[in-house]
Amino acid sequence: MAARLFEGKDHAAFYKKYRFSPPQKLQETIFSYLEKKKVSAFQLAVDVGCGSGQSTLWLAKRFEKVVGTDISEAQVEEAKQAAHPPNVSYLVCPAEELPFEDNSVDFIMAFAAVHWFDLPRFMKEVERVLKPSGCVALSSNTLDMQVHYKDCTEKLTEIYNEFRVRSFKYANDKVRFIEDDYKMVFDALPFQDKQRITDIFGAVPFTVAGLLGYFQSFSMYQTFLKAEPEAAKSLLQNTEKRLLEAMGVSSLETPVEMRMRHASVLGCKNS
Repeated sequence: MAARLFEGKDHAAFYKKYRFSPPQKLQETIFSYLEKKKVSAFQLAVDVGCGSGQSTLWLAKRFEKVVGTDISEAQVEEAKQAAHPPNVSYLVCPAEELPFEDNSVDFIMAFAAVHWFDLPRFMKEVERVLKPSGCVALSSNTLDMQVHYKDCTEKLTEIYNEFRVRSFKYANDKVRFIEDDYKMVFDALPFQDKQRITDIFGAVPFTVAGLLGYFQSFSMYQTFLKAEPEAAKSLLQNTEKRLLEAMGVSSLETPVEMRMRHASVLGCKNS
């Protein structure tokens, strides 16, 4: 069963403001794979579970047409309202029911999304809509993240990990797909020609305010907020206070960097 955790307007707004595109190293890994596999055409790419569109836009320079799909009307509306080139469009639909003809898609991508899908049904759709020699890239940042600022990285990362652990009791069971570095996603992909890479590293610049916004976009924090609003708000406020104190600053606009590791499952349909 697919998990539907990102459909509220407030949550979509957090996604739009604080979520990010696949980092450069991950982009390079994916396009290096496509070049290696000699994808026959760069006509149609589909970004499944596109959210508010951050992961969709970077495909526009490489493909003639890019379609972002998401089950959340609120997320898709955020994506549509953002600036995007004319070859990018967005559709509301389940990942397990893609509105594309058989053998019509050159490339399917899902970034920080596939673990929420009904995997068996989604994989059947991938196999159905991809052209022969079409490729798929299913990627996500892992739970290995570090907050970098001057010489206090260790302390800041400890504060982040405590925030994550406190929120984790509200994590959906599907987080296990991230915990195993997408091994179960790899096993579910029905192609013989496939590989899994788990050592792709990237960095995302934030301000302290942006970092806290990113934390609030976590599905487990949003679930925590609904279940125990005062406790969740208190955790966020305490995290903010501790971050600023550890950094020795008072401004929420102070820049920090979140370094993270990504896992990616890459595959090619050979028949």
